[in-house]
Amino acid sequence: MNIDTSTKPPSGGPTKDEILAISLFKLNLSPCDIFADLGCGTGRISREAAPLVKQVLAVDRRAEACNWTEKEAVASRISNISVFNDDNRTFLSTVDHLDCAFVGGSQGLEEVIDALAKLKVRSLVINAVMLETANIAVSYLKKHGIFREVIMAQISRSYSIGSGIMFKPLDPVFIICGGSEC
Repeated sequence: MNIDTSTKPPSGGPTKDEILAISLFKLNLSPCDIFADLGCGTGRISREAAPLVKQVLAVDRRAEACNWTEKEAVASRISNISVFNDDNRTFLSTVDHLDCAFVGGSQGLEEVIDALAKLKVRSLVINAVMLETANIAVSYLKKHGIFREVIMAQISRSYSIGSGIMFKPLDPVFIICGGSEC
């Protein structure tokens, strides 16, 4: 893949620090894991997971996202991230084994969950900002008997206002957890 040298990250990210921390904790990654970042976007999840696992498979259907993820991995001197410019559903049909997966996009979510259930992933985290996406995720995880929980994270960050401090809320994120350990 040709590394894109643009300075503008792809749309849709990066995952906020607080959401990233909860998501990584819930994935419960191990050093021998093969981990898929499905809908990798800016590659933030891939880069943070890389030191914790054996191999990261970063997938996005957008070439600019794949280029950005690869560029950031090289800049961070991370060598265990493989980037795939593909649709999540198509990519998953070529995979024989995954231990864990993070899903950041909602396109074809039903089929993605079906494929991850078939692969018997140990842990799975799906981040969603829309109620409809959260509902689909929960319904399909329950259908496969791999639903664990939903966390609704509402983060607020402080900023100065006059001589005081005020909090400005970020958009809430649903962190949907599942996996074959249920």
